[in-house]
Amino acid sequence: MVTKQVYQSLLQKKAHHQKAFAVLIDPDKVDANQIASIAEKCNEAAVDYVFVGGSLMVTNHLDACIQSFKAHSDIPVILFPGSPAQVSRYADALFYLSLISGRNPELLIGAHVVSAPMVKASGLEIISTGYIVVDGGAATTVSYMSHSQPIPNDKDDVALCTAMAGEMLGKHVIYMDAGSGARQSISEGMISKVSASIEIPLIVGGGIRDAEKAYRNCKAGADVIVVGNAIEKDNTLIKEIAEAVHGVEVKV
Repeated sequence: MVTKQVYQSLLQKKAHHQKAFAVLIDPDKVDANQIASIAEKCNEAAVDYVFVGGSLMVTNHLDACIQSFKAHSDIPVILFPGSPAQVSRYADALFYLSLISGRNPELLIGAHVVSAPMVKASGLEIISTGYIVVDGGAATTVSYMSHSQPIPNDKDDVALCTAMAGEMLGKHVIYMDAGSGARQSISEGMISKVSASIEIPLIVGGGIRDAEKAYRNCKAGADVIVVGNAIEKDNTLIKEIAEAVHGVEVKV
């Protein structure tokens, strides 16, 4: 029986009002030396989680990427797959993504039916995830590949109702994403409304480029902050953002 250690850690952090920081690694954009450097910086900064995946996978070294990271770190690795093919038994858990902000049946359930036997056989901890894409001011790979429009960035009520529906449908977490390379991150107003409407962990990513923005998003209600693109350009940001996220004090 697969344990639920990663999900339990998410729940425990939320219960204790502790904010978490996740570094997103796209296997297409790193080599072995870069992974070792990222792992070292993640260890030094006490990063909580590492997410691995991308909307497209043009290389074939997902397993090697995860193994390389794990050779240098004990931080939990969670797969953030862009397709059912992005499964690796070397990870600790997998976000089983259902694109609840879109209306493409393939990404709501179709791809899951096809991938279910492979995912089940992987032995990974499966975290059912309500994935919500929000307009970040630029066309993203996920929107193009999913044939689905993101939620407009000023439609807070649409986002909160979508998140509520995801929770009531049994999703373990809600993941709101402005997408890789977003010109603007998700607004604090939207994060605040969504956070106030659900009890499950809220993960927020896309367009977060500095510690100040990460801090403000946490204060607004994000439980986990995800940064990938900015760190690909400057991995010294890992420490700055981790300190900002872990330094957030939440009034109980």
